[in-house]
Amino acid sequence: MEVLSNDHILTEVKAETWQQAVAAAGQILVDQGSITSEYIENMIEAVRELGPYMVLMPHFALAHAAPCEAVLRNDMSLIILDEPVDFGSPNDPVKVILCLACTDKESHMNALTKVAEALMDDSVFDALMGASTAEEAYEALNSFQESLQTVQDC
Repeated sequence: MEVLSNDHILTEVKAETWQQAVAAAGQILVDQGSITSEYIENMIEAVRELGPYMVLMPHFALAHAAPCEAVLRNDMSLIILDEPVDFGSPNDPVKVILCLACTDKESHMNALTKVAEALMDDSVFDALMGASTAEEAYEALNSFQESLQTVQDC
């Protein structure tokens, strides 16, 4: 079973700011009917209030906010920016953003743990950093599908 389908992955995404980058990652889930635009606003507001907590490692951000009514179903999306953006983190600039939406706190914490575990595989992250097409990103993600499948199931 696939982690993310190609319609949940965009590459060469243009964003001038971290806010635009988070919005682009979230918009995929809006288009899929998984979240409302309110969730995108929540993710952006969370960074403004809490700082760049989303930037988990060099060049990578996990865009998410607390579960709320704006999350209609558990889902994930991934974007790779054409030019990295700064979040104000020591791990800047960010090029890869995985957007995570979960409907409840337990699922949310489980998903965050699984994403962190999956990203420990340097070869997968390197493949994502080098992906120039959705197909290449798809292949990289699905190379560690067992870990991330649990995330999508939240």
